[in-house]
Order: sequence, then structure tokens, then C-alpha cells
Amino acid sequence: MDSICPNCHASGMDVFFEARDIPVHSCMMLEDRQAAVDYPTRDLALGFCRACGFISNVLFDPNVQEYAEGYEEQQSFSPRFCAFQTSLIARLIDRYDLRDKDVVEIGCGKGDFLIELCEAGGNRGVGIDPACDPLRFADRGAGRVRFIAELYSAAHADLACDFLCCRHTLEHIHPTSEFIGRFRQVLGDNEGVVVLLEVPDVGRVLRERAFWDIYYEHCSYFGLGSLARLFRANHFDVVDLTKDFDDQYLLLVARPVDAPTSACLDEEDDLEQITGEVEAFSSGVRDRIAGLHAQVAGLRDAGKRVAIWGSGSKCVSFLSTVGVGDEIDAVVDINPHRQGKFLAGSGKQVVAPAFLQANRIDAILVMNAVYCAEIQRQIDEMGVSAELIPV
Repeated sequence: MDSICPNCHASGMDVFFEARDIPVHSCMMLEDRQAAVDYPTRDLALGFCRACGFISNVLFDPNVQEYAEGYEEQQSFSPRFCAFQTSLIARLIDRYDLRDKDVVEIGCGKGDFLIELCEAGGNRGVGIDPACDPLRFADRGAGRVRFIAELYSAAHADLACDFLCCRHTLEHIHPTSEFIGRFRQVLGDNEGVVVLLEVPDVGRVLRERAFWDIYYEHCSYFGLGSLARLFRANHFDVVDLTKDFDDQYLLLVARPVDAPTSACLDEEDDLEQITGEVEAFSSGVRDRIAGLHAQVAGLRDAGKRVAIWGSGSKCVSFLSTVGVGDEIDAVVDINPHRQGKFLAGSGKQVVAPAFLQANRIDAILVMNAVYCAEIQRQIDEMGVSAELIPV
């Protein structure tokens, strides 16, 4: 078991949470139920670095990862998420004068953020992602945005870049210091570039015992401090460090410099806090898992039909960790690219919200409470009277 922190290279990662036989991908959508049930699994063990506050799956095997066709991570079918994304883009444009600039996005996914940023600011964009789908938004971004279906590397050093963003990608990278070091080398002498990083906040996961936000392809977990320390050690000056999206996401803005920098933001001083949160999570997460298993079983024992709303990574992790499958009557998702497909591990088929109109459902487990209001509006419009239960 790896005992060296990939974030700061300190010795010793204290394992505090383990999960066995979980799917190696939770966003991979399968066409066949049996293929979904038989999808490869691995064990996970989260280790905590007491030197920098970083958390990593010390059993992670990058060789089982496949970010390609069938990997479906797009979130912008949700009005709530779109509002967040549009607000973030407006703030970035105003604060960093992102108008008529060259933008590069590493891990651009299906490209919706990059296209909107370029449309709103009159920018030019390049999106780099092995799982990108240039046809997904073929009617948008023409002449402004192009996509490269590759992993980011030194081969992209010649791309014109005033603003470099990397959103919800770094948590998929195990050798984080090595990656950000390469990232800095590719930028070279371009010290005028503004860099944006966005990742999930592990502090919220720990405080809420949100084990469903822990899954195999997320091998790296950050708090504000560990994220800032990573960038400062690799020759960046961190100029902004905040939380957003109901405090679920961390956002770091940095500029490349020619030497390591020292902490100067209050938000970076979180090592004692996150150490306590790790210890509390370790002692309480099993009760949380058992409690949710009992809650789902209790609903079934009461004769209620149960659905889950949200078929993404949280759902796959929840089903795998809690050990429920037959107790769930439906998995609902508004993303049409997920509907009709099967989830890795459980083999549950994803259905459209219209399923709820034709089939009795008494309770809906909501995998992310931030969406409860929009889900309630949607089921009200459909005439569905099921109880929403945020996980």
C-alpha cells in the first residue's frame, strides 16, 4: 500500500475508510444489463496525509480507467446547475476581463462550459478531453471552439492561452503534484495567464458522512488548504480561493510565477480542522451507511415503492456501498443520454422522469439535495405526489 503522499511527497498516509468491489467507473453507461452487472470492480482505501491535508485512494490503479465513448458526465440538463455555471462565467469574465481572449480547458467534458464562456465573452476556445464529443453541441460554438480528444500534455504547449481552466478533472488524477508540475511546465514563461481549478470539497463530504461522493475514479480529494498548497509548491501564486454551488465545490484562481509561494489567504489554514473531520468521518461513516440501509429497507417493508433521482456517480456509489438494489424500483435522470442505459455494478436501468407518471412511486431518494426544489417543481407539474427524501 502506497505510503507516500502524491500531493506533497510526505511519508505516511493514514487509511481511514475502505470500500470493497466498487465499479472502476461510475459514469460509464452500459448498453446491456449483464455487461453493467459484470463491469470491473476494485477496492478503495482512502489515506489521509497529516502533513498537507490531502486525501487519496492509496489502492488506485490508473490502468483500469477508460474515459471514452459511453462516459456520460454532463450536468447542464439541470436548470439549477446551468444557473450556477452561467453565474460563474459572468463573474470570471468581469473579474479577469475575459473578452476576446484565448481560452483552453483541460478535461472539458462535453464542452458546454467552454462554449458558454466563449459565447458570453467573445472568446476563442480549445477543449481537451479524451471523452469529448464534438457533435454534442455541433450547433453552438462554431468558429469559436474546437475540441481535441486527447489527454493534456506538453504537446499542447503551443496553444495560445490567456485563461486556462480545469474543472472537475484534478480529482481524477492520482499523481497530483506530478500533474500540476507538468501543467506549470507547459505554461512556461506565460506568466500572464489566469488559471482556474474547480474540484469537489472533501470537507463537506467528511462533515456530512457523504460516502456516496467517494468513488473509484475520484482518487484525489481536496480541501481549500491542500489544493492551495499543491499549487504554491508548483510555482503558482494563489490569488483567490473560494467555495461555490452550495459549498460543494472549491474554486482556486492562480497565476504562474517563477518560484514556490507562501500561504497568505485565511482559507488555507485548515489543516487542524480537516484532521478532526477525517477522524469524525472514520468513526461515524459506518453508522451512516447502516442507517441509510435501514431507511430504504423500512420504506420497502412499509409497502412503499422507491426511486432514486440522479443516476450519476453518487447513485452508483450509494447503491454499491449501501448494498441496495432490489429495494429500488427505478433510477430517474433528466439527462437523455443516460436514459435507457444501465448502471455499472447494480445493473439498474435509467429511466426518464415520465416513468413516474405511469408507475406508482411513493418515495424518491434525491442524490443531491441542491436539486430538490427543481425536482419538486417537475414532479408537481407531472402530477406525481411522491415524497422527496434528500440523501
